[in-house]
Amino acid sequence: MTHAVGDALGVALVGYGYAGRVFHAPLIARTPGLRLRTVVSSRADRVFADCPGASVVPDPATAFADPRIDLVVIATPNVVHAPLAIAALAAGRHVLVDKPMATSLDEARRMAAAARAAGRVLSVFHNRRWDADFLALRRLVEDGRLGEVIELHSHFDRFRPLVPDRWRDRAGPGAGLWFDLGPHLVDQALLLFGMPHDLWADIAAQRDGAQVDDSFHVVLRWPRLRAVLHAGALVADNGLRFAVHGTGGSFTKHGLDVQEAALRDGIAPGSPGWGHDPRPGLFAPAGPDGAGPPRAIDSPPGDYLACYAAMRDAILGRGAPPATLEQALAVMEVLEAGRESAATGRVVPLAATAALSAPPAPAGGCA
Repeated sequence: MTHAVGDALGVALVGYGYAGRVFHAPLIARTPGLRLRTVVSSRADRVFADCPGASVVPDPATAFADPRIDLVVIATPNVVHAPLAIAALAAGRHVLVDKPMATSLDEARRMAAAARAAGRVLSVFHNRRWDADFLALRRLVEDGRLGEVIELHSHFDRFRPLVPDRWRDRAGPGAGLWFDLGPHLVDQALLLFGMPHDLWADIAAQRDGAQVDDSFHVVLRWPRLRAVLHAGALVADNGLRFAVHGTGGSFTKHGLDVQEAALRDGIAPGSPGWGHDPRPGLFAPAGPDGAGPPRAIDSPPGDYLACYAAMRDAILGRGAPPATLEQALAVMEVLEAGRESAATGRVVPLAATAALSAPPAPAGGCA
């Protein structure tokens, strides 16, 4: 599959629910070098209203067989990520799948094997690598201003006391909060520090009427470092995003990245002020008697478009995908280990590979 300079890669988007409509379609439309040609959906009226230049087909196989399609984006319920990705790869298409990659590590490994056999790029939409707050934290870690990091507290809390009627909140493979928000927090921790040695997880259903987990508290463990990943649906005062403590000082950040809210409000990605976080973090340098006066740390602009730009460049042979297969599989290993730990009450060891025993190199412009 070759492309002349200036040709746009044809994209098929499978699924037009919240993720497809709010995240993927607008980001595809605003990424130079990509063209949304086809949407697989039963909601043709909604697609045509939002994406008048795209065609709508009712089944994925039709999109996969279209020779104009280079990239398939899968934004469906998690349970069909693996079979759809494997079918698209077998048809010769590159694939970007929404998180989580699959409902199990075994499924994810089969997807990776299919990508290698087909010689196509397979990656995962780990878009929160490009959250403004995470970019600020990553810069502090890589610059060494925090010294050796000893504690990371990463929160993604909300107050949603009513259980919605949607597939994510119904019993079934890949449902629940750990497989919804867990991939974001796990991926960020692994980017910063590499694969932990083991983990302990408490994953629970706390709301009245909950069919699946809506809370998790997971501790990733290295020899000295501990990373606490936490999310809940009954947290009314939910401002904390990061609290990070190292031998060089501490960094705290409140407030979520603004890009999802902007997309939900229909603001075009990349428009003026896009990704600007109005709430700075605070860095308190370590001194002989504890922390010194805190200093405001502004975040770089968040940039979810960088995820799609990295996918485009990887397809064209110009760089790494937004998440490599090794990184994507590592996230799945942690997710599955968390599920095992919560079920057994035990600490679960992780099989760190050579590629992930140290922090991975920046990929896809996530510097």
